[in-house]
Amino acid sequence: MTLLADLLAPENVLLDLDVSNKRRLFELIALESELRYDLVPTVTIDSLLAREKLGSTGLGQGIAIPHGRIRGLERSIGYFARPKAPIAFQSPDGLPVRDVFVLLVPEAATDAHLQILSELAQRFSSRAFRDALTAAKDAATVHALFSNPSA
Repeated sequence: MTLLADLLAPENVLLDLDVSNKRRLFELIALESELRYDLVPTVTIDSLLAREKLGSTGLGQGIAIPHGRIRGLERSIGYFARPKAPIAFQSPDGLPVRDVFVLLVPEAATDAHLQILSELAQRFSSRAFRDALTAAKDAATVHALFSNPSA
């Protein structure tokens, strides 16, 4: 089991999203978070946008890891999102993003937050993992990739 397996619920794998920009993506994640975790949508959106103002969470190679601290959140929550078409994310390589892992963490979850980001960065640094993720066409396959520590 990995940290990612603990925070990415199978129903939080969202594929073929009809979003044209990162704000719309954050709005959709916020609505899902309201339904599933009773989070206030404006708080979620504001947290994710505030982090983006500090610098893009786009890593390059079509990957982004937007993250935000949410007051009152008891445990970290992850979403994997894949838009129907890649979206601009101001990534260092200038390429649009096709695979997004959104991380919502409790306001004071500093160590856990950094461990999760580290695990995500390690996963996404693997070309084999990125290729397997690109090839995954359904939510169950994507979830299995993040749940498997050797993926």
